[in-house]
Amino acid sequence: MASRIRLSPAERREQLLDLGVRLFARRSLEELSVDVMAQEAGISRGLLYHYFGDKLGFREAVVRRAAGDLIAKTAPPTTGDPLERLMRSMTAYLDWVEENHEGYLSLVRGAASDPTLQDVYDEARAALTDRIFDEDETGLIPDSPTARLLVKAWAAFAEELVLTWVADPGEVTREQLVALLAGSLPALVAVTG
Repeated sequence: MASRIRLSPAERREQLLDLGVRLFARRSLEELSVDVMAQEAGISRGLLYHYFGDKLGFREAVVRRAAGDLIAKTAPPTTGDPLERLMRSMTAYLDWVEENHEGYLSLVRGAASDPTLQDVYDEARAALTDRIFDEDETGLIPDSPTARLLVKAWAAFAEELVLTWVADPGEVTREQLVALLAGSLPALVAVTG
C-alpha cells in the first residue's frame, strides 16, 4: 500500500487553489461552493474554512489565482513587431477564455454586483491594458489620457467580442476574430491623430 505524502500547509493551500481554478474553468462562481470543492478534494468543509476563512475568502482566492493565470498566459512576447505581439497576446486571451469560459463569464457578470470581484476584475483589466502602452518604444501606442480612455473602451469591446464569439462563433473563423481584435486597436488609435 502506498503511503500518503504529508503536505505543508502552504503546499496544501496551493493544491486546493489549483483544484479551485480547474473547477472555476467549468463552473460559474455560484456553482463553485465549499461543498463542491470539499467533495472534489476529498476533504472536510472545515479544512477549506481553515485555509480560506470562509466561502467568500475561498472564492476570492480562486478568482485571484485565475486572474493571475490569465495575465501570465496572455503576456505578449517581449520582442518583435508591436502588432504581431498584440496578435499573439489576443490569441492567448481567446484560448484562455475558451478554456475557462464558465468561470470567466461568471466573473465578468459577478463583478457588477460584488465589490471584491470588481476589485479583482479591475486589477486584471488594468494589468492586461497597461502593457499595451509605449514605455520604451516597444509598446503599441504612446501613453496619454486619451489613449488610456480608448484602450479601456477597446478592452471592453474585445471582451464582449470574445465572449459572444465563444458562445456562438457563427461563420466567423478564429483567425478572423483574432485579426479583428488585434487590428481594431491600431485603427482606433489612428483616429486620435
